[in-house]
Amino acid sequence: MKDLSAVIAALIGFLVCWGLGYIVIPYLKKLNFGQTILDIGPNWHKEKQGTPTMGGIMMIPAVLLAVCIAFGYSAIIGGKFSMELKTMEKLTQLLAGVIMALCMSGIGFMDDYVKVVKKRNLGLTALQKTFMQLLVSALYLLTLFLCGMKTTNIPFIGDIDITSGFGLLFWPIALMFIYGFTNAVNLTDGIDGLASTVTLVVSCAFMLAAGILYNLTFSVLSAALAGACVGFVCWNAKPAKVFMGDTGSMFLGGMVVALSFGIGRPILLIFAGCTYFLEALSDIIQVAYYKKTKKRIFKMAPLHHHFEMCGWSEEKIVFVFSLIAFAGCIIAMLPILFRF
Repeated sequence: MKDLSAVIAALIGFLVCWGLGYIVIPYLKKLNFGQTILDIGPNWHKEKQGTPTMGGIMMIPAVLLAVCIAFGYSAIIGGKFSMELKTMEKLTQLLAGVIMALCMSGIGFMDDYVKVVKKRNLGLTALQKTFMQLLVSALYLLTLFLCGMKTTNIPFIGDIDITSGFGLLFWPIALMFIYGFTNAVNLTDGIDGLASTVTLVVSCAFMLAAGILYNLTFSVLSAALAGACVGFVCWNAKPAKVFMGDTGSMFLGGMVVALSFGIGRPILLIFAGCTYFLEALSDIIQVAYYKKTKKRIFKMAPLHHHFEMCGWSEEKIVFVFSLIAFAGCIIAMLPILFRF
């Protein structure tokens, strides 16, 4: 019997996340966990004041339950997914990736908690977040190394030994890579439906990539994430009934990083995650240029706010940015499709 674990994971991920909206959103409203809109943002965002935040927590049980149910199904039929997880390497990679994403989400939760409950709009300090994120990233990389990660694949070059010589540079670069992309996804979460829709596109690309590479474990995880993103978009599309908060965006950041490492090609996230990259780059450029000249290159950073200030609707921004993500995913897929 053909193993349909990925299809089941996507369906369960969607249903659970969508269904939880009927429970979690009213509860967040009851707790008065409303978003505080900062004065530095576009004026029209003030109408979103009080919209429940931290709703990204709905995606976590959706992904976890989807993977567990898919595993149970695969085990019953004797499918490939359950067989893969019997190997220590695949099981460790899966657990390490999910735990890393959960820890990133935990950092985001603390940030949201400080903002919403303690009424400190800026949340945790940059130093606090950076220390915790780098620690989680380092422990994740250490786990991958201990479970047998000895090479990484670079298109047109092939597998590179990362245990000696220049290959050792992979580890500090990977540390900053994880830190950077996790925060880049967080920056992308600034308008209704943007981060969840872009991540839907990226997770679908990794689902396809993992399938081509015969890596059903991460194909299932990608599918579960894609399904959860669709379920969340049902509540987060404009006008958003709930925001994901740092709790959700940091989880998504950790997950897309885990998917890229899980298929052994983290470098492809630079292309698949080009929308995240551009958002982060615009923020870095804006801050650096302003510090030097006291002038701004963009009307507002990150990039999606610049286009808002130019008169683009939120729906148009989501569509165009998702289209850019789709184009980046196609580029990322080429080395896998043509075995570069």
